[in-house]
Amino acid sequence: MKLNTCLFLRSTAIVGVLSGAMVATLSGAAVAHAEEAADDAAIGEDIVVTGSIVSAQQDSIEAKRVMDNLADVAASDAVGRFPDQNAAAALSRLPAVAVQRDQGQERYIQVRGAPNRWTSVSIDGIPMAGVDEGGDTRAFRFDAIPAVLLSQMVVNKSLTSNLQADAVVATIDLKTYSPMEQKGLHVSGDAGYGFMDLGKGEQRQGSLRLSWSNDTFGFVVGGSHYRRKQLTDNREVGAYDANGPTEFDVRQYELERWNNGLFAGVEYQPEEGKRIYAKAIFSEFNDNEQRNQYEFRLDRATGGTRSLASGDLTGVPLRGSFNFGEYRNRNYIGTIGGDYEGDDGFKASFKFNYAKTENTTFLPLVQASTSGADNLDLTYDNSDPRFPIVSVDGTFDQATLNNAGAYVLLGRQKTVSDSYTVKLDLSKQAGDLTLSAGSLYIDRDISGNNLSISNMVMLASSASVGEAFDINSYVTDKAWDTGFPLGVTLNYVDNVAMRRDIDSLLGRLQSAGLYDPALDIPGTDRYFQREQTLAGYAMAKVETGPLTAVGGVRVERYTLDNSGSVLAGGVYSPLALNTTKTDFFPSLNLKYSATDNLVLRLSGQRSVSRPAYGAMRVGASINDSNSPGTVTGGNPFLRPEYTWGLDASIEYYLPGNGMISIAGFHRWVDDVLYQSQQAVGSDFYDADGIDRSNYLLSGTYNGDKGKLYGVEFNVLKQFDFLPGAFDGLGVQGNVTFLGGHFDTPAQKGVAFQGMSDKIANASVFYEKYGLSARVSYQWRSDWLDTLGGMGSGESRKGYENLDVSLRYALTDNFTLFADLANLTNEKYIAYQGTTATPTEVEQIGARYLFGVRFSY
Repeated sequence: MKLNTCLFLRSTAIVGVLSGAMVATLSGAAVAHAEEAADDAAIGEDIVVTGSIVSAQQDSIEAKRVMDNLADVAASDAVGRFPDQNAAAALSRLPAVAVQRDQGQERYIQVRGAPNRWTSVSIDGIPMAGVDEGGDTRAFRFDAIPAVLLSQMVVNKSLTSNLQADAVVATIDLKTYSPMEQKGLHVSGDAGYGFMDLGKGEQRQGSLRLSWSNDTFGFVVGGSHYRRKQLTDNREVGAYDANGPTEFDVRQYELERWNNGLFAGVEYQPEEGKRIYAKAIFSEFNDNEQRNQYEFRLDRATGGTRSLASGDLTGVPLRGSFNFGEYRNRNYIGTIGGDYEGDDGFKASFKFNYAKTENTTFLPLVQASTSGADNLDLTYDNSDPRFPIVSVDGTFDQATLNNAGAYVLLGRQKTVSDSYTVKLDLSKQAGDLTLSAGSLYIDRDISGNNLSISNMVMLASSASVGEAFDINSYVTDKAWDTGFPLGVTLNYVDNVAMRRDIDSLLGRLQSAGLYDPALDIPGTDRYFQREQTLAGYAMAKVETGPLTAVGGVRVERYTLDNSGSVLAGGVYSPLALNTTKTDFFPSLNLKYSATDNLVLRLSGQRSVSRPAYGAMRVGASINDSNSPGTVTGGNPFLRPEYTWGLDASIEYYLPGNGMISIAGFHRWVDDVLYQSQQAVGSDFYDADGIDRSNYLLSGTYNGDKGKLYGVEFNVLKQFDFLPGAFDGLGVQGNVTFLGGHFDTPAQKGVAFQGMSDKIANASVFYEKYGLSARVSYQWRSDWLDTLGGMGSGESRKGYENLDVSLRYALTDNFTLFADLANLTNEKYIAYQGTTATPTEVEQIGARYLFGVRFSY
C-alpha cells in the first residue's frame, strides 16, 4: 500500500505538473509561435518504410509527432530489426507495453500494466474481438498475426471520437501494407533457420511479399510461415499446507507450433484523392502439444514426515498424465472500401468488413496412478523450492501405473465469432476548422463453449472391444532432455502412439455403446450470443497557431441477445436474456506546439470495457439439494466496466533524430470485474415455484470503483554528434512506473490482474558501413496472475529478456541476419504468497535464428 500511495502521489503530481505546463503555455498563445508551420508539408507526407534502424525510428517519431492524440507508433521495418515473429513481440518494444507469454511465446498485450481486456484491437480501423479460451477473454491474440502483414502499428493511449470506445487504456490499430506505398514492382522476403537451445528443436521462418503499382492501380500478395519445435521444462506444486508442499508436479512439454499467414490486396486510384480497394487476410496459429507429467502426491503418503524444506515419506502415490493436444486459432478477414478527397476539403471513407475467428482445443488427457506395493518410498530436498530433488528408495520404475484405474478426460472447446462491420467517416475542412462525423455498425454472432472436461472414459473397458489398453506400454527408453534437476530419471512416453490408439479405442467404444461423444460438452457449457453495436460520432478539430484541439462525442447503442441452457433436476431448459443500452463517450485532445521541437498534450475521455462472452453466458447447472443451493455457470447480469481517463505529456523532439518524452495518466474505473461467489439476487433462475434468488453463483462479478495511474519516460536518440565511426551508435529506452487497485464488497485495495508496478525496455544499436546491430533488454516487475475470490491468488515473478539482432547488408538487395533471443535463459516463476513457495517454474531456453532478407 505504501508503494501504491507513493506511485499515486507521484503520478498525480506529474499529471498536475504536465497539465499546469499545458495551461500556462496555452495562456501565452497570443505570442508568435515561431516557425511551426515550416515543416508541416514534410511531416505530413506519407511514411515510407525504408531499410535501416535509423530511418524506421524516424518514421515512428514523425508519425507520433503529427498525431492528434497521445499515441506510440511502430513502423513495420522496425519489426524486422528485432527477433520478433508476431505483432505482440514487436509491440512490446513500445513504452508502457508488456506481454503475456504462453510457453515463452508472446500472446497478449498489456498496455500500462492494465488487464489485457482493457486494450482493444482494430485492423485497418475495423474493431476486432478475441474469443480465446472458450470466450473467457475478449483479448485479441497477437500470436496469430504475423508481423510481415503489417505496415504500421499504432498504440492509441488517448481516444478521439472516431476510435472505438471499447478501450480503457489503449486501442491498437494494426495497419496492413498498401501496394501504392511503392511504385513499380517490388519483391521482399526472408528465409531463416535456427534452433532452440533446450532440446535443439528446429526453428524456421520464411516470408514473401510481391507488390506492383503504377499511378492508378496496384496489387500485393504475400505469405509467411514460422515454425518451431521446442521443449518446455515445467515444475509445479499443487498447493502448500501447514506441513509443506502437497505434491511435486514434474512436467515437460514437447511442442510443435506454427503460424501461417496469407494476404492479398488490390487498389484502384483513377485520380488523386479517389481510391477503392479490397483486402483479404488469413492467419492461423497451431500448437501440437505433447505432455509428459508425473505427480509425486506427497500429502497422500501412508507414513513419514513432510516439511517445507525436506521430507521422508512412505507409500507415496505417483500419478502420470499424458496428452497429445491440439490448439488452433484461425482468422479470416476481408475488407472492401473506398476513399474520396475533394479539392474543397471534403473527405469520405467507407469500409465493409467480414471477420471470422475460430478457436478450438482438443485435449484427450490420459491419467493413471500407482497403488499398493507400487507406491513409492522417497525423500526430498526442497532447499531450493524451484527445483525439488526427489530420491526414491530402491529401484525406480515409472512403468508401474495401475491400468485398472486408467482413464481419459476428454477436454473440448470450440468458439466461433462471425462479424459484419460497416464503417463510414466524413470530414470537411474549412480553414482552421475540420468537422467530422461518422457511423459504425457491427453485427457479431458468437457460438461456443468454455473448455469442457466433464466426460471421463475408463480405459479398462477397452478389453470388451478388443485388446486391453496398457498405459505402461508407451514408456520409451529415451530419457527426458531437461535443464532442470530432479533426482530421478524419467523417460518419455510415446504420446503420438497413445493418441492414435485412444482415437481408435473411442471409435470402437462408441460403436459398442460404451462412449457417447455428445457428453463431451454439456449443454450448460454452451452459449449462443448475438451482439449488435450501432455507433455514431461528431467531432471538431480546430487548429489555431500552435494549438490543435480535437473534441467530440461518440454515441453507442449496444444490444446483446444471450441464450443457453440451464440444467436443474436432471432436465435441460432453454433460457435467454436480452439487454440494450445506449452510452455517450465524450473526448477532448489538446496539442500545443510550443516550439518547433516541443509538443505538449492534454486529453480526457470516457470509455468502456465489456465482459467476455464466456463470462456472461447464459448456461448453468443448478443444485437444489445444497444448502444454500448453488448455480455453476456464467453470470449474464454482468455490467460493463466504465472509465474516465486523463492523459498529459511533454514531448521534446531532438534535432536530427531522437525524442525525449514524459507522460502521466490516470484512469477511474467503475464496476471492475473479478471472480467471486455471491447470491444470485434475482428471479432469473426461478422455476416450478422454487425461489433461487439466494442461491450462490460462482463466476465473474462487478466490484466497486478502481483506479490505475502511472508515469512513462521515453528516450530515443542516434548519437550523430559523435566523430567518425561512433556516430552510428544510438539508444532507445523507456520505463514506466504504475500503481492502482480496486475494491470489492468484501475487500479493499485489490491489485489489478497482470499489473507490474515497473516496466522497462532498453536498446543500444549501431548502424554504419552496412552493419546494423542491436542489443535489446526487457524487464517487468512481479504481478498478480489471478484475483482473489475463486482465483488462487497466484503471483508471477518479474522477468528479464535479453535479445541480440545482427544485420549485414551484402548488397542493396541482400542482407544477412542473426536473431538471438532470450539469452538470459529466463525462468518464468509463479508463486503463492512469496517466492519461497513457488507454484510453477517454467523455462524454454534461448533461441537462435539465422538467415537472409532480400528486397527488389
